[in-house]
Amino acid sequence: MKIQYIAILLLICWGSILKCSAQKVAVKTNLFYGAYSGTPNLGVEWGLSPRTTIELGAGLNWFTPNKASSNKKLVHWLGTMEYRYWTCERFSGHFWGIHIIGTQYNIAGHHLPLLFGDNSSHYRYEGWGAGGGISYGYHFLLSNRWSLEANIGAGYVRLHYDKFRCKTCGEKVGTENRNYFGPTKAAISLIFLIK
Repeated sequence: MKIQYIAILLLICWGSILKCSAQKVAVKTNLFYGAYSGTPNLGVEWGLSPRTTIELGAGLNWFTPNKASSNKKLVHWLGTMEYRYWTCERFSGHFWGIHIIGTQYNIAGHHLPLLFGDNSSHYRYEGWGAGGGISYGYHFLLSNRWSLEANIGAGYVRLHYDKFRCKTCGEKVGTENRNYFGPTKAAISLIFLIK
């Protein structure tokens, strides 16, 4: 599966980042993603040089509704990695980034026309996605340790999924692939800088 290749790439990057010492580190959460999808998420960003950083982020939503008659859910995990170039200095002002994305999901009852088509709310989708893109962002300093960051990106994601009728234990309609081009990242993040 392609998700395994992304996981291996993330582990290799994680190992190389751990060897960096005496670098500035930031811990963050994407407030926009958390509020929009109800997904707890966390990110860590390391300084690689005075103008470059690398960010690893993850979100996990395992929640399902309590109503037995409803199969509406947005269960998923999402992992991202982004290399950033800062126009002035790291953790200050404008930056450009290149990111990769990996996800696995079980989504039902949600209207997601960009991802699954116009009738997406009538079906359940269980599968994975992998892709990447470019992004732009701005980092706002609030104090010596706290910051806000706005970030938006666009790119490509390959989706592979099984499609089911949107009922509890609905029958499988088929297996599909979809090539998605469009927004791949949107963030308003609260950041704590570790020195």
